[in-house]
Amino acid sequence: MAIKSFQGVRSKEESKKKYNAPILVEDYMTKSLITFSPDQSILEVMEIFAKHHISGGPVMDGNGFLVGIISEADCMKQISESRYFNQPILDKSVERFMTKNVETIPHDMSIFDAAGVFDRHNRRRLPVMQNGILVGQISRKDIVIAALKLTSHSWK
Repeated sequence: MAIKSFQGVRSKEESKKKYNAPILVEDYMTKSLITFSPDQSILEVMEIFAKHHISGGPVMDGNGFLVGIISEADCMKQISESRYFNQPILDKSVERFMTKNVETIPHDMSIFDAAGVFDRHNRRRLPVMQNGILVGQISRKDIVIAALKLTSHSWK
């Protein structure tokens, strides 16, 4: 004897569930950023990192345009170099140590696509742009937090 399905024909509207959870980068990015300038000393940057418990930030030129990213890893270059040459950490500029080829992502990218960018590139944070202007920064941790928040919503 065959088993019959007791579910009736579903309407097209029922089969398409609306997904109302925020899934865009702009929903999870940090909007209030500590920024640096290319002529700032690397020593000052390290002090700011320690004071604000951050591990990096965008470097902006005098016109407010993104020109690089400075991170703890970049500071490690200075620390290593100062020991190698047996010199104290000098007031060398951020411009010398910052990452200049900065990968950015748009504000309206989904967090799933942003996770793919993090997976392909070895970065801990990415600047978020809207119409060529820096509007925030998103980190790997922000993506993980977003995924945890989304697990409370139905993915069915």
